[in-house]
Amino acid sequence: MIQKIVVINSKGGCGKTTLSTNLASYYANHGYPAALFDYDPQDSSTRWLRQRPAGLAAIHGVAAAHPPQGGVTRAFQMRVPPDTQRLVLDTPASLKRMEFTEILRDATAIIVPVLPSTIDSHVTAKFIRDLSNELRIQSPAAQVAIVANRVRRNTRAFQELMSFLEEMQMLPVASLRDSQNYVHAAADGVGIHEMKAKLTRVDREQWQTLIDWLESIRPDSGTDNPYPEKQRISA
Repeated sequence: MIQKIVVINSKGGCGKTTLSTNLASYYANHGYPAALFDYDPQDSSTRWLRQRPAGLAAIHGVAAAHPPQGGVTRAFQMRVPPDTQRLVLDTPASLKRMEFTEILRDATAIIVPVLPSTIDSHVTAKFIRDLSNELRIQSPAAQVAIVANRVRRNTRAFQELMSFLEEMQMLPVASLRDSQNYVHAAADGVGIHEMKAKLTRVDREQWQTLIDWLESIRPDSGTDNPYPEKQRISA
């Protein structure tokens, strides 16, 4: 079965595209046929795919925020290649009700990025409460993870974020540092795990807890590894 991973938060600018593109590239680079659906009208993930070097592992991309062109139906536009094992959805800050339902339906994993700021913390907490209600209907088995993004650990903002999340019982699965590596990766159409290992060692280590969490999920039940024949590959 396909593992459907939704990267979502109603707060804009929290790094949803960064997480989405790096997830898709990680899986493609590690032998999992991957697809990336871009629901954001800004087309950031779509542009990233267009910039992707030809020699890297292919990722099936869909500009899901826009209607199909050339007489193609929406159903055909939104098809997922039959060999796909990892489907990543990049979402905008604002979603219509029908889009929200379509995106969450049959999801196996929900990733909610949050920045170390008071505003982001409170907006995310409210969003997660709303999200939980919707998931009970659309994807009751889906697992939800918080990812602290653009983190500078020795700052008051990060400590306040961690205290807030602990109080809300929503500790992050991973904390990703504020690094220029992500800026370069976005510009070049690559992922952190496709850049020079020496330059991205710290970033790869931080990603591993998120990858481990995702690979612990079974699409049909929410537990265990859905692909036991695939060895978990350390970054």
